[in-house]
Amino acid sequence: MNRFSLLSAPGTPLATVLPPFPHTAPARQEHHSLAVVLFALVVVVTLAITLWVGRRGQAAEDFYAGGRDFGPFQNGIALSGDYLSAASFLGVTGLIALYGYDGMLYSIGFLVAWLVVLMWVAELVRNTGRYTLADVLATRMRQRPVRAAAGTASVVVTLLYLIAQMVGAGSLVALLLGTTGSAANTWTIVAVGALMIIYVTVGGMRATTWIQIVKAGMLMVGAVLLTVWVLLRFHFDLADLMRAAAHGSGAGNSYLEPGLKYGESTTSRLDFVSLGIALVLGTAGLPHILSRFYTVPTARAARRSVIWAIGLVGAFYLMTIVLGLGATALVGSKAVKAANPAGNTAVPLLALNLGGGEGSTGGTLFFAITSAIAFATILAVVAGLTLASSVSFAHDLYAQAFRRPHLPPVTERQEVVMARAAAVVIGGLAIVLSLFAQRLNVAFLVSLAFAVAASANLPTLIYNLFWRRFTTRGACWATYGGLVPALVLVLFSPVVSGAKTAMFPGVDFHWFPLENPGLISIPLGFLLGWVGTVSGEERADPDKFAELEVRSLTGAGAV
Repeated sequence: MNRFSLLSAPGTPLATVLPPFPHTAPARQEHHSLAVVLFALVVVVTLAITLWVGRRGQAAEDFYAGGRDFGPFQNGIALSGDYLSAASFLGVTGLIALYGYDGMLYSIGFLVAWLVVLMWVAELVRNTGRYTLADVLATRMRQRPVRAAAGTASVVVTLLYLIAQMVGAGSLVALLLGTTGSAANTWTIVAVGALMIIYVTVGGMRATTWIQIVKAGMLMVGAVLLTVWVLLRFHFDLADLMRAAAHGSGAGNSYLEPGLKYGESTTSRLDFVSLGIALVLGTAGLPHILSRFYTVPTARAARRSVIWAIGLVGAFYLMTIVLGLGATALVGSKAVKAANPAGNTAVPLLALNLGGGEGSTGGTLFFAITSAIAFATILAVVAGLTLASSVSFAHDLYAQAFRRPHLPPVTERQEVVMARAAAVVIGGLAIVLSLFAQRLNVAFLVSLAFAVAASANLPTLIYNLFWRRFTTRGACWATYGGLVPALVLVLFSPVVSGAKTAMFPGVDFHWFPLENPGLISIPLGFLLGWVGTVSGEERADPDKFAELEVRSLTGAGAV
């Protein structure tokens, strides 16, 4: 029996028949051309969409909101495309492959979060805002302070999210090319950064939306095919798949039980609680998700968009469970971790195995196709994130918060020019920061962005929409009171130093024991928003709140 016949047997871990990565390169030199062609095809198609759409309308409404002429179904697909990032396709599947039950918690948290968006956010935000979260606050607050706070928080959250996508891109291409050094990762991150700058500066929201629609279709088709293929290998017997996964994990039945990652100590259990809170509450505060509600013409369309997105996202996360179990059963946790310690390459390795194994034409073909889909996912999401952060900077910070009162108002054309310039700067900053985070799992990095979003943006948004007494002072205290502690706790956590997988593994200056700050920073955001409101002399304008309430519930006066 040769090693490729072993690879075709269900339940045989790849680690038992192949030397650990990187001693073997999944895509051999003779097959590199195929991978390069597929990656180039993804880039050419997305650039063609950008250039074609970019010629249509250069007004602020076109650049920021795509002209508000997308339908609920189109926007629902684009919403799912924005949400299903490298963290979902690569990171969550990798965590399931490494940690079993505990990894599945990411899938559950990411999915449940959409119920918060549907019930509390989608329709109300669409009715009360124009382009950004700060627009919602400015309807009843003083413009300059709330735009400064909300704009800063939005840029920080999207920058953290961007770092996760860049890390995914670096891991993916390094695996594809079989490289062990950092040069390939670095050049991949630079290339992705350059592409996302082009997408945003040329195409704006309209092009970004169409790229998301195309990417979401590719991702769903690829996930369905891989899921069905895995189930076919186990004759659609989920029990057999789970037994094989437990065997391939090296942890036995502990792989299928809680506690493999978050059950070793009290600290890890608290980390699990912190993670769960951040995942469930974070989506409702993500700037690139909130901005997508402005691309539809009505609040009803925004709510229907969310319903479509929930269906697509729910189906996808159910498939990630099968893919994660399949990667453990067929590839083995040891081989997944050898290829990438954070598990970010579990899905491509699974595709390689299903296609026939390392060195086979079929294996290389499906490996390259899966990698190309993941690459398209990364390109689309980074475009949406860069657009959201550049719009927040231009519309909220440059045009309002940083503008001196005696100067003439900024024109829409000036705003758009500044947004394009901001995209270049933010893209460059994301590239630099991503180079220090290569050891971290992309789903975990995204969970940090969720924690910051839930700490800084969600308290302000909820108080503004539902609390009559909420003031400008409270809004600023809530935003900074959630943002600053979240960032400080991450900086002094094992994520940055004091651990083998930290951003700076050679030093140790951490004093906060948890990896996710949500357990502390999210309550702080809500608490300080309340304290800032009740302790100040400022009183909320009841007429403005009444106007906001009517507008949010009925849509009267909405843009």
